Amino acid sequence: MMNSKKAEKISKALADPNRLLILKEIKKQKDCMYCVDLNDIVDLAQPSIAHHLKQLTDTELVTSSKEGRNVKYRLNNQVLDEYIEFLQSLKK
Repeated sequence: MMNSKKAEKISKALADPNRLLILKEIKKQKDCMYCVDLNDIVDLAQPSIAHHLKQLTDTELVTSSKEGRNVKYRLNNQVLDEYIEFLQSLKK
């Protein structure tokens, strides 16, 4: 079960529209996307995209793995499910 502190951190990360856009784009690409591909889709400078990706990886909503010179990003569905469960528990 997710604790309140982690849920707060995720909520703050998701409050940024650019991060939501990045998550949606990763999801569209069958849950996996390279950083270089995000540069073509998201209308932000590369350092800004890197900052947003760091925020998303710090919350564990996104995982990263290096493949040669590229970094591949994936949605972490387990953390996303735990976050949704946490939010649903507030409703009960």
